[in-house]
Amino acid sequence: MDATLLDAEAEAAVLRVYRQVFAVLAREAGAMIVDPDLLEADQAILDAFAEAGSDGLTVEQATLACRAYPHDVIVRRFEVLRQYGAITKLVDRPNELRHRAAFAPYVMLMFLRRMSVQGGQAELHQLLTLEAHSVSDPQATADEGKASIGRMTKVFRLLGNELAILVSTSTTAQLRENAQLAWGNERLIEQAEKVHRIVLERWPELHRDCTSLRMALAAYADAVQLAAGRLVERAGTTRALGLLPIETWLTFTRSSEPDALAGVLDGLLFDAAAPDFSPQTMVEAVETGRRSGSARMAPPRPTADADAPESAAATDREDLRAEAERVLAGRSKVDIVEVVDGAGDWITARRVLAELTAAHLHDELDYELVWSDGMRIDPTAGTPWATEGIFRRVER
Repeated sequence: MDATLLDAEAEAAVLRVYRQVFAVLAREAGAMIVDPDLLEADQAILDAFAEAGSDGLTVEQATLACRAYPHDVIVRRFEVLRQYGAITKLVDRPNELRHRAAFAPYVMLMFLRRMSVQGGQAELHQLLTLEAHSVSDPQATADEGKASIGRMTKVFRLLGNELAILVSTSTTAQLRENAQLAWGNERLIEQAEKVHRIVLERWPELHRDCTSLRMALAAYADAVQLAAGRLVERAGTTRALGLLPIETWLTFTRSSEPDALAGVLDGLLFDAAAPDFSPQTMVEAVETGRRSGSARMAPPRPTADADAPESAAATDREDLRAEAERVLAGRSKVDIVEVVDGAGDWITARRVLAELTAAHLHDELDYELVWSDGMRIDPTAGTPWATEGIFRRVER
């Protein structure tokens, strides 16, 4: 009987913390967080409790402290947090007006914010480190090792499934937005394999569970390769920068010499410092973009006996080849200043130069764009400032 009561008490404690933590994700009518403003409101309420100290707050004091937000929003979120135990009465009596806040919901908000920015990769690294410490404990049991392997298997299955679905059903832009799922994948897999080795060496009878983990890791690695391949194919190696976390780029820029930094930019084309756009043209472009609809029509389904369409990569390659040959006009090379002047204006010249740069970077096309240090300045030209260089055909 004592053991049963103790078990029930432990389960009740877990349930209480669980309800507090997920109060910010309450799924009742009008309570679930559906926009960032509600997240900000919850944090403002908890911040007010942190500043109030041990005296706590009444509902009126909380709304006053959070007066930057609408009154009804603060009252509703206060009630949601109170129903889920994130906010409780200071003293449990009927007429008590003052409340206190638990720390668990605020911790949850911190994790939500961090995971929304970093994709949860840092938390996953920490989780794997904790799992390694757990199974390495001399007092750890086989059941604990099995539970650890099971948790990791589910995590990597979810990661692999999400990436695989994105690769097969999403656009390139959507895949690039979710590229953080592939960040640091080698390190994640190494950490998981370390836990796998420890468990398998200590408890050989768990080989079936370890096999499931190995399969999940292999599926995740395959999904990462597919995602990276699609991004590189559709966006080019110079634009698939989302495959690396921002910390990698910061470290590179801080520790590299000027020559190395300049080498990264070699072959890239940037807009002019002062593009020839009038303010009215910019306003019209912004207004036109706002009016354009975001709905996308489904493409027509090909018939069964229709020939397979040419891949998008092959089509892009041939388009670039055609543009390069048009610019060369049968010659082996052409001066960039001539190309810019022939375009007439900077907008057209920028498009042509972008396509020539893409042809230069394409590994299946035999063209090269070479810039020099000189610059042509002619106030009467359509593009007064033009960097000198040549675009030429090369033999590979």
